[in-house]
Amino acid sequence: MRKLSYLFGLLLMVNFIFVAYGTNAPVDEGVVISGIRWATRNVDAPGTFTANPENVGQFYQWGRAQGWAVTGTVTGWDSSVSFEGTTWGRVDDPCPAGWRMPTSEELRLLRYVDSEQKTLNGVNGRLFGNAPNQIFLPSTGWRLEYDGALVNVGVNGYYWSSSRTGSGFARYLGFLRNSVSLSATNRAYGFNIRCVK
Repeated sequence: MRKLSYLFGLLLMVNFIFVAYGTNAPVDEGVVISGIRWATRNVDAPGTFTANPENVGQFYQWGRAQGWAVTGTVTGWDSSVSFEGTTWGRVDDPCPAGWRMPTSEELRLLRYVDSEQKTLNGVNGRLFGNAPNQIFLPSTGWRLEYDGALVNVGVNGYYWSSSRTGSGFARYLGFLRNSVSLSATNRAYGFNIRCVK
């Protein structure tokens, strides 16, 4: 009986370790805001979320699955906007399995929910929604379209939609301290991603 108890305890411990650490990637159940389930954290490396809601994650150029570092300079930046699809397709979508890029309409709905400037664990950002269904979007800044240089980290936040518009442009949600907007810009910029499902 003692051996059976020991074996059962060992199996529970192994199961816990596998569930908690097996993939080395945080699991995100998300929250529902305006009928849309939003992830509570940004995309980090392709197919993964950041460990915490206030972490920036990686920067992405629209339509590309390659992530770029959140600090320092980068090499190999591609300033072209050669991708010609009308939406950011699943094949290049860096969201984790079961999640996807938000459409411009989903970002528009997020834009109009209650939101306020907040600081979470020392990181500036914006809190969207009403408790308990809220998401914190860090003020990540962005990487410039022509050389990938970092700009306005901790001041502005920019998040891509899956929707392209015009020649070389795509829609994004942007915010400053006191305003939130939905606009379009050059697809070669490096912005962050917040997934939906």
